[in-house]
Amino acid sequence: MRRLDALEAIYEDLADCVVVTIMGAVAAELQSLGHKPNHFYLQHAMGLASSVGLGIALCRPELDVVVLDGDGSVLMNLGGLTTLGRYRPTNLTHVVFDNESLLSVGGFPTATSTGTDLRAIAEGAGIPGTEAVDEVGAFATAFANARESDELTTIVAKVEAHYEPPADTKGFVTPLGLLENRFQFARFLREPAGP
Repeated sequence: MRRLDALEAIYEDLADCVVVTIMGAVAAELQSLGHKPNHFYLQHAMGLASSVGLGIALCRPELDVVVLDGDGSVLMNLGGLTTLGRYRPTNLTHVVFDNESLLSVGGFPTATSTGTDLRAIAEGAGIPGTEAVDEVGAFATAFANARESDELTTIVAKVEAHYEPPADTKGFVTPLGLLENRFQFARFLREPAGP
C-alpha cells in the first residue's frame, strides 16, 4: 500500500488527536492532506517521535495521542519501544510506516528489508497491542480498533518505498515553518479542553 493512501484513510480520525510525526515523507504527506494545529512535524529529530508522543501522552492523559513513525526512525531508537512498553500509556497509538528503507536520506535499505520484524520487537518490548498490516482497509480497521481499545498499541504498516513530493514542497521540506509549527502546537497543547 502507499503511505499516502493509508494517511488519507485515517485523516478524519486524527482531528480529535494530538498527532506527532517523524521527519520526511510522513510529515510532508500529512501536511499535503491539510495542516491542523494539533499536528506536530518533528523535523530533524530522527528516532524521537515515539519519545515526544510518550511524554505528551503521560502528561496529558485526557488526550488521545497518535505517533506516525517510520521504520528507520524506530530502528535508530529501539529503546523507544522498550520505554513505551514500560510506561504503557493507554491513550497512545503508535503507527510505524515500514517501507524497508531510509527514504528521506537516500533510500538505503533498513534492517526490515532483510527480515527484522518490528511488530515482534514491539511485542517483545512489552507493548500490549501489536499488529502488522499491508493493506489500506486492514490498516484503517487496525487504527480504529487501537483508538477504541484501552491499551497502548503499535501498528506496523508495510508501505511502498515510494514518495512523490506534494506540489507545495521541495523534496521533503514543506512550506510550514518549523518555528510556526512549534508555536501553533504549543498553543494547542495549552488549551485545557484539548482537541
